[in-house]
Formats: sequence, C-alpha cells, structure tokens
Amino acid sequence: MSIKTLARAFAAATIAGACIAAPAAHADYPDRPVKIVVPFTAGGTTDILTRAIGNKISESLKQTFIVEARPGAGGNIGSEYVARAAPDGYTLLAASVGPIAVNSSLNKLDYDPLTDLVPVVQFADVPNVLVVPPDVPVHTVAEFVAYARQHSGKLNYSSTGIGTSSHLASYMLMQKIGVQATHIPYKGADALNDLLSGRVQFMFATIPSVIGQIKAGKLRPIAVSSIRRSASMPDIPTIAENGFPGFEAGSWFGMFAPKGTPPEVVATLNKAVNAALPGLKDKMTAEGADPVGGSAQAFGEFTRKEQAKWSALVKQMGTKAE
Repeated sequence: MSIKTLARAFAAATIAGACIAAPAAHADYPDRPVKIVVPFTAGGTTDILTRAIGNKISESLKQTFIVEARPGAGGNIGSEYVARAAPDGYTLLAASVGPIAVNSSLNKLDYDPLTDLVPVVQFADVPNVLVVPPDVPVHTVAEFVAYARQHSGKLNYSSTGIGTSSHLASYMLMQKIGVQATHIPYKGADALNDLLSGRVQFMFATIPSVIGQIKAGKLRPIAVSSIRRSASMPDIPTIAENGFPGFEAGSWFGMFAPKGTPPEVVATLNKAVNAALPGLKDKMTAEGADPVGGSAQAFGEFTRKEQAKWSALVKQMGTKAE
C-alpha cells in the first residue's frame, strides 16, 4: 500500500472516529460548570428568575449552573458576550424582550440577536402593570383614560429606559387614547422612586418590581398589559378587556445559546428547564411571573414575531437609544 493510500485511510478513520465520538460527548453534557449570563444588574427580575431556574437544573443535570451579571447598554454587552462565546453549551444567556426583540431597532449592533443566538426555551412571561401613586385620582382604566385626556400634554410617565417594555407600553397606550405625555427615562430603581414621590404620574412596571409597593398601598394598580390576567395578581384586569382589544406589551424571559450550539445540547437544556418549571410555579407566581416553557422551535418563532412587532413600533416612534 502506498504512502498516499495509507494517508487517505488514516484521514477517513479519523473523521469516522470523530463522528462517533461527538454524540458521546454531547451525551455527557454537562460535564463541567455552566455559566448563565444575565445582561442586567444583579437583583433584577431577570437575575431572580434565572437563579431560581439555575438552582433547579443544577439538581437535575448534576452540574453547577453559575449566574453571572454582565450589565450595560440595555443588555447588549452581556448578550454580545454570549453571542461570541464558544458554541458548546457552557456559556448561556438569560435575556428578556429588550436585548432580543427591541435593541436592534434602537442601536447599531455588531451581532444579530435573532441569528447569532439560538433560542433554548422561554421560561417566564411577566406582564407590565399600569400603576399610579395614591394622589392620582383614578382606579380603573376608564378613569385613567378620562384623566389622561383631561390632562393631555401635562402628564409625565417614567420608564426603566428608552426602548424598554415599560416605555413602549406607555407609548402604545397614549397613542391609542390620543394623549400627549412626556416620557422620562431612568436607569433602574430611580424610575420607581420618582413615581412613589409623585414626580411622575404613571408608569408601566413589571409586576415583580412593584408587587411589594402595591400590597403596601404605596402604588395603585390600574391594569396589566398582557392579553390574559396575571396568575400572581388575578384581580387586576387587563387593558385589552377594558376597551382596547389586542393590547399586549409585556416582558418575557428566556434562555439562549450561541449560534452553532449542538441541537442535542439545546434539547437537554430545554428538557431540564421544562421539567423544572412546575416546581417553581408557586415561587415565580409570588414574584409576579407566569411560567411558560415549551419547545425551542416555538420560542424561536415567538422571538421573530416579537422583533417584527417592536421594530415597527420603534420605527414609528422615531426614537433611538441615548
């Protein structure tokens, strides 16, 4: 046998061996600690939900899942970090509607959230709730609409930043009722602080961020922005059921992996999170989140629809990130 023939045979055997070994490696996943990047500051809704899920899947997959905060640029810094990571399932992203479906319309990104990240599973839906301080004399959607129209051009509303679901929900409602109001974007908790002090008159906030103030009577809930009522606060009506059918502007949270992550790894993670959610239902509901779950494919379709929806609204608004 010639040297050339031997070389070809050796190469073929090497390729065949690699093809056989690869599934075995995936079958052992995870065989070392996994990092889940949260692209926001620690202690927020994304961080709280991700840590709860990470603890559960650490138990089921017999491996440590470490949650690491990489905040900045509205979630873009942490998201890009994961998009550039090795596609081996050991660096994951837990993100929300902003970094995945909104930010690409506000910023020029060096990556595409829809193609450079692989959807794994949606783990939570977190409605925004329209809240007002006690000195704003409204208790229902109808009263809020009448009050806003009466004071058009004089009201201020806060949000956790330009392009956040908090901002977009308020813009959508003002557009539907034909009212002008001034948007005041904040970073983090300052948005809530100024609402509590009465410097702004209303805000759409995620339920987990204001559930304590609502229960304490420091804020009055008017309605939630989801199509269905929230399991955590079922007595609060939806905006959709109060004369605005189809109104939906909430937050959602899910897990992603870098492009090229093996399907077997995605399937393992998807299965683990879906199995964990029933045991977390009470905890998540108490935090103001509704568990979701489902297939990776369904989550991918959902994120594409969300991106199309919000990019159209951002274009209409003509707004850009600061």
